[in-house]
Amino acid sequence: MNGATTSERIQTVIIGGGQAGLSTGYHLAKSGLPFVILDASDRIGDSWRNRWDSLRLFTPARYDGLPGMSFPAPAQEFPTKNEIADYLEEYAARFDLPVRSGVRVDRLSKLGDNYIVEAGNLTIEAENVVVALGNYQTPQVPQFASDLNSNIVQMHSNEYRNPSQLQDGGVLLVGAGNSGSEIAMELASKHEIWMSGRDTGHIPFRIEGLAGRLLGVPLVIGFVFHHLLAVSTPVGRKVRPKLLHATGLVVRVKPKDIAAAGIERVPRTVGVQDGLPVLEDGRVLQVSNVIWCTGFRRDFSWIDLPVFGEEEEPKEPLHDRGIVVNEPGLYFVGLFFLYAPSSSLLRGVGRDAKRVVKAIASRVSADLTTANKGQVPITSGVGVGIGSDHAARKL
Repeated sequence: MNGATTSERIQTVIIGGGQAGLSTGYHLAKSGLPFVILDASDRIGDSWRNRWDSLRLFTPARYDGLPGMSFPAPAQEFPTKNEIADYLEEYAARFDLPVRSGVRVDRLSKLGDNYIVEAGNLTIEAENVVVALGNYQTPQVPQFASDLNSNIVQMHSNEYRNPSQLQDGGVLLVGAGNSGSEIAMELASKHEIWMSGRDTGHIPFRIEGLAGRLLGVPLVIGFVFHHLLAVSTPVGRKVRPKLLHATGLVVRVKPKDIAAAGIERVPRTVGVQDGLPVLEDGRVLQVSNVIWCTGFRRDFSWIDLPVFGEEEEPKEPLHDRGIVVNEPGLYFVGLFFLYAPSSSLLRGVGRDAKRVVKAIASRVSADLTTANKGQVPITSGVGVGIGSDHAARKL
């Protein structure tokens, strides 16, 4: 954004235009409540488009639809990342959701009873704010990465798209989780591959196989991750603290696949010597490429409000299934295990969004009741509803 500062007042602001933000927008529109969705990407779905080309979901299409719109693919098909991106874009268009793309929020604070959302030259005052972002937004690499020789091609997995980005020679994949395993398999036919890191374990069935399609996926995704392991169940409350900090199981790639592809498993990468990566066992690897499959970290540093716990770093938002009790009007959707492990998946965001919007509607209703008694003015905002005229709500 360029030019003078623009100020607005909108009843509800959703920060994030991915599956969590769009699901929240759907329920707000269905309730007839005014809102806007702010998304940092240039285009709806870019958070999916900007991942490696061969990426496919671990969940079949039957579990990938958002509220009000099934995913347009055979139920047992595993969609590609571009199919998911296009679906999200079509979803926003179908329900005429007011998404402002290319708007990155710099700060969220509070002035009096209202929230202040700052994004470049734009300032929005809002009664309600929904932070609809996942746990992990910022790629993390070790500090010693900068000590690698400049002639080594290195990148984080979020920058990797396809093998054409690499130069001839060996490749070190640092990280043995899902991204490391899948990228290693893709590169193994053209490069000598070392995959560094501990074995995080794997699910014991093929998700595309008969056992996976008939039993494994419906049981794990359909029941365990969505219903059994939830904050409303004793077993869910018991395992949640452990799962919040656990490294996920490898889903699609099996150890025998790694071995058959000729990929060498090696210990952790712990430093750099003479410009080359050093393993925990002291070996120095002569490689031409390094891909850091070392994950992401939460980054809510832009939220200037006392809504985080003190026990860990980065700190986790304190909430009751997405409702921040000590800051009325502030909500989270899309976090891992907000209610269940499915809360960060297409399968689960709609359920969490519906509960949050119900809380917003109750709060708005209470404010209107007070306003109608002549005690406070009614807050104006952008009116939008499902099926509303697009031009009437342009921002």
